[in-house]
Amino acid sequence: MSKKNTALEFLEDPDALAGQLERAEDFFEKNRNILFGVVGGIVLLIAGYFGYQYYQSTQDETAQNELFPAVYKLEADSLKQALNGTGANPGLLSVADNYGSTNAGNLAEFYAGLALLKQGKNDEAIEHLKSFSSSDLLVQARAYALIGDAYMEKKSFDEAADYYQKAADYKPNKFFSPAYLTKLAVAYEQAKQNDKAIETYDSIIEKYPESVDAINAKKYKSMLEAMAGES
Repeated sequence: MSKKNTALEFLEDPDALAGQLERAEDFFEKNRNILFGVVGGIVLLIAGYFGYQYYQSTQDETAQNELFPAVYKLEADSLKQALNGTGANPGLLSVADNYGSTNAGNLAEFYAGLALLKQGKNDEAIEHLKSFSSSDLLVQARAYALIGDAYMEKKSFDEAADYYQKAADYKPNKFFSPAYLTKLAVAYEQAKQNDKAIETYDSIIEKYPESVDAINAKKYKSMLEAMAGES
Protein backbone atom coordinates (compact mmCIF):
# COMPACT_ATOMS: atom_id res chain seq x y z
CA MET A 1 0.00 0.00 0.00
CA SER A 2 1.35 3.44 -0.92
CA LYS A 3 1.84 6.29 1.54
CA LYS A 4 -0.88 8.21 -0.27
CA ASN A 5 -3.41 5.38 0.17
CA THR A 6 -2.45 5.04 3.85
CA ALA A 7 -3.09 8.73 4.43
CA LEU A 8 -6.50 8.47 2.75
CA GLU A 9 -7.32 5.46 4.90
CA PHE A 10 -6.71 7.51 8.06
CA LEU A 11 -8.92 10.30 6.79
CA GLU A 12 -11.75 8.01 5.66
CA ASP A 13 -11.57 5.40 8.42
CA PRO A 14 -11.72 6.83 11.99
CA ASP A 15 -11.02 3.38 13.44
CA ALA A 16 -7.75 3.13 11.56
CA LEU A 17 -6.70 6.56 12.76
CA ALA A 18 -7.68 5.71 16.34
CA GLY A 19 -5.64 2.51 16.19
CA GLN A 20 -2.58 4.40 14.98
CA LEU A 21 -2.93 6.94 17.78
CA GLU A 22 -3.26 4.17 20.36
CA ARG A 23 -0.04 2.59 19.12
CA ALA A 24 1.70 5.94 19.35
CA GLU A 25 0.41 6.41 22.90
CA ASP A 26 1.61 2.94 23.85
CA PHE A 27 5.04 3.66 22.41
CA PHE A 28 5.21 6.94 24.33
CA GLU A 29 4.18 5.31 27.61
CA LYS A 30 6.76 2.54 27.22
CA ASN A 31 9.55 4.90 26.28
CA ARG A 32 8.61 8.09 28.07
CA ASN A 33 11.70 8.10 30.30
CA ILE A 34 14.00 7.72 27.31
CA LEU A 35 12.16 10.41 25.34
CA PHE A 36 12.17 12.83 28.24
CA GLY A 37 15.88 12.10 28.74
CA VAL A 38 16.68 12.85 25.10
CA VAL A 39 14.66 16.07 25.11
CA GLY A 40 16.15 17.09 28.44
CA GLY A 41 19.65 16.41 27.13
CA ILE A 42 19.04 18.61 24.08
CA VAL A 43 17.70 21.40 26.28
CA LEU A 44 20.75 21.13 28.54
CA LEU A 45 23.10 21.27 25.56
CA ILE A 46 21.42 24.38 24.20
CA ALA A 47 21.36 26.03 27.62
CA GLY A 48 24.98 25.07 28.19
CA TYR A 49 26.07 26.54 24.87
CA PHE A 50 24.43 29.90 25.45
CA GLY A 51 25.55 29.89 29.06
CA TYR A 52 29.15 29.30 27.99
CA GLN A 53 28.93 32.06 25.38
CA TYR A 54 27.67 34.48 28.02
CA TYR A 55 30.38 33.38 30.45
CA GLN A 56 33.04 33.85 27.78
CA SER A 57 31.81 37.36 26.95
CA THR A 58 31.90 38.43 30.60
CA GLN A 59 35.33 36.84 31.09
CA ASP A 60 36.65 38.58 28.00
CA GLU A 61 35.36 41.93 29.23
CA THR A 62 37.09 41.41 32.57
CA ALA A 63 40.30 40.34 30.83
CA GLN A 64 40.25 43.42 28.61
CA ASN A 65 39.93 45.68 31.64
CA GLU A 66 42.89 43.95 33.28
CA LEU A 67 44.94 43.90 30.09
CA PHE A 68 44.85 47.63 29.39
CA PRO A 69 47.03 48.83 32.34
CA ALA A 70 49.60 46.09 31.63
CA VAL A 71 49.87 47.09 27.97
CA TYR A 72 50.28 50.72 29.04
CA LYS A 73 53.23 49.69 31.22
CA LEU A 74 54.71 47.73 28.30
CA GLU A 75 54.48 50.75 26.01
CA ALA A 76 56.25 52.78 28.71
CA ASP A 77 59.02 50.13 28.79
CA SER A 78 58.20 49.21 32.38
CA LEU A 79 58.68 45.58 31.48
CA LYS A 80 58.69 44.09 34.97
CA GLN A 81 55.44 45.84 35.93
CA ALA A 82 53.93 44.98 32.56
CA LEU A 83 54.62 41.29 33.10
CA ASN A 84 53.98 40.96 36.83
CA GLY A 85 51.55 43.78 37.57
CA THR A 86 51.70 46.70 39.95
CA GLY A 87 49.71 45.34 42.88
CA ALA A 88 46.71 47.43 41.93
CA ASN A 89 46.56 45.75 38.52
CA PRO A 90 47.56 42.27 37.35
CA GLY A 91 50.28 41.81 34.77
CA LEU A 92 50.34 40.22 31.34
CA LEU A 93 51.39 36.82 32.70
CA SER A 94 48.41 36.73 35.05
CA VAL A 95 45.93 37.77 32.37
CA ALA A 96 47.31 35.17 29.96
CA ASP A 97 47.16 32.47 32.63
CA ASN A 98 43.70 33.29 34.02
CA TYR A 99 41.91 34.21 30.81
CA GLY A 100 43.70 32.17 28.19
CA SER A 101 40.49 31.06 26.49
CA THR A 102 39.35 34.66 25.84
CA ASN A 103 40.41 37.02 23.08
CA ALA A 104 42.03 39.39 25.58
CA GLY A 105 43.84 36.51 27.29
CA ASN A 106 45.11 35.34 23.92
CA LEU A 107 46.39 38.84 23.17
CA ALA A 108 48.10 38.90 26.57
CA GLU A 109 50.18 35.92 25.39
CA PHE A 110 51.45 38.04 22.49
CA TYR A 111 52.31 41.04 24.67
CA ALA A 112 53.92 38.82 27.31
CA GLY A 113 56.09 37.23 24.64
CA LEU A 114 57.12 40.66 23.38
CA ALA A 115 58.01 41.87 26.88
CA LEU A 116 59.98 38.72 27.68
CA LEU A 117 61.88 39.04 24.41
CA LYS A 118 62.86 42.60 25.36
CA GLN A 119 64.13 41.23 28.67
CA GLY A 120 66.26 38.68 26.84
CA LYS A 121 64.23 35.76 28.18
CA ASN A 122 64.08 34.07 24.80
CA ASP A 123 62.79 30.64 25.74
CA GLU A 124 59.92 32.08 27.77
CA ALA A 125 59.17 34.54 24.99
CA ILE A 126 58.97 31.72 22.45
CA GLU A 127 56.63 29.74 24.72
CA HIS A 128 54.14 32.61 25.05
CA LEU A 129 54.33 33.68 21.42
CA LYS A 130 53.67 30.11 20.29
CA SER A 131 50.59 30.06 22.54
CA PHE A 132 49.21 33.08 20.70
CA SER A 133 46.97 32.59 17.68
CA SER A 134 45.12 35.12 15.52
CA SER A 135 43.66 35.54 12.05
CA ASP A 136 44.70 39.19 12.08
CA LEU A 137 46.82 40.31 9.13
CA LEU A 138 49.42 42.14 11.21
CA VAL A 139 49.64 40.53 14.63
CA GLN A 140 49.95 36.84 13.72
CA ALA A 141 52.74 37.46 11.22
CA ARG A 142 54.39 39.74 13.78
CA ALA A 143 54.23 36.94 16.35
CA TYR A 144 55.96 34.55 13.94
CA ALA A 145 58.66 37.15 13.27
CA LEU A 146 59.21 37.73 16.99
CA ILE A 147 59.67 33.99 17.49
CA GLY A 148 62.24 34.18 14.71
CA ASP A 149 63.96 37.06 16.53
CA ALA A 150 64.10 35.00 19.73
CA TYR A 151 65.69 32.08 17.89
CA MET A 152 68.19 34.46 16.28
CA GLU A 153 69.19 35.63 19.75
CA LYS A 154 69.69 31.98 20.69
CA LYS A 155 71.76 31.54 17.50
CA SER A 156 69.31 28.87 16.40
CA PHE A 157 69.38 30.12 12.84
CA ASP A 158 67.52 27.25 11.18
CA GLU A 159 64.57 27.64 13.56
CA ALA A 160 64.68 31.40 13.07
CA ALA A 161 64.48 30.92 9.31
CA ASP A 162 61.46 28.65 9.69
CA TYR A 163 59.51 31.31 11.59
CA TYR A 164 60.59 34.19 9.36
CA GLN A 165 59.31 32.10 6.45
CA LYS A 166 55.99 31.65 8.25
CA ALA A 167 55.80 35.39 8.84
CA ALA A 168 56.49 36.14 5.17
CA ASP A 169 54.00 33.52 3.95
CA TYR A 170 51.18 34.60 6.27
CA LYS A 171 48.79 36.63 4.11
CA PRO A 172 51.62 38.10 1.98
CA ASN A 173 51.42 41.84 1.37
CA LYS A 174 53.67 44.68 0.20
CA PHE A 175 53.67 46.42 3.57
CA PHE A 176 55.20 43.79 5.87
CA SER A 177 56.27 40.74 3.86
CA PRO A 178 59.43 42.34 2.37
CA ALA A 179 60.79 43.05 5.87
CA TYR A 180 60.12 39.47 6.98
CA LEU A 181 61.85 38.15 3.85
CA THR A 182 64.85 40.35 4.65
CA LYS A 183 65.03 38.80 8.11
CA LEU A 184 64.76 35.38 6.47
CA ALA A 185 67.68 36.13 4.16
CA VAL A 186 69.82 37.29 7.10
CA ALA A 187 68.99 34.09 8.99
CA TYR A 188 70.11 32.06 5.97
CA GLU A 189 73.35 34.04 5.84
CA GLN A 190 73.99 33.35 9.51
CA ALA A 191 73.29 29.68 8.89
CA LYS A 192 75.90 29.73 6.09
CA GLN A 193 73.23 29.00 3.50
CA ASN A 194 74.13 31.78 1.09
CA ASP A 195 72.37 30.18 -1.88
CA LYS A 196 69.06 30.34 -0.02
CA ALA A 197 69.83 33.89 1.07
CA ILE A 198 70.38 34.93 -2.56
CA GLU A 199 67.12 33.23 -3.58
CA THR A 200 65.30 35.13 -0.84
CA TYR A 201 66.78 38.46 -1.93
CA ASP A 202 65.68 37.62 -5.48
CA SER A 203 62.17 36.99 -4.18
CA ILE A 204 62.07 40.44 -2.57
CA ILE A 205 63.32 42.10 -5.75
CA GLU A 206 60.81 40.28 -7.97
CA LYS A 207 57.72 40.38 -5.76
CA TYR A 208 58.16 43.75 -4.06
CA PRO A 209 60.29 45.86 -6.44
CA GLU A 210 58.95 49.18 -5.09
CA SER A 211 59.75 48.44 -1.44
CA VAL A 212 62.70 49.90 0.43
CA ASP A 213 63.75 46.34 1.19
CA ALA A 214 64.18 45.66 -2.53
CA ILE A 215 66.93 48.30 -2.71
CA ASN A 216 68.81 46.66 0.16
CA ALA A 217 68.15 43.21 -1.29
CA LYS A 218 69.97 44.15 -4.52
CA LYS A 219 72.97 45.37 -2.52
CA TYR A 220 73.18 42.35 -0.23
CA LYS A 221 72.62 39.95 -3.10
CA SER A 222 75.53 41.51 -5.03
CA MET A 223 77.78 41.21 -1.99
CA LEU A 224 76.96 37.52 -1.57
CA GLU A 225 77.48 36.82 -5.26
CA ALA A 226 80.84 38.62 -5.13
CA MET A 227 81.87 36.51 -2.15
CA ALA A 228 80.84 33.37 -4.01
CA GLY A 229 82.90 34.44 -7.01
CA GLU A 230 85.97 34.95 -4.89
CA SER A 231 85.76 31.54 -3.24
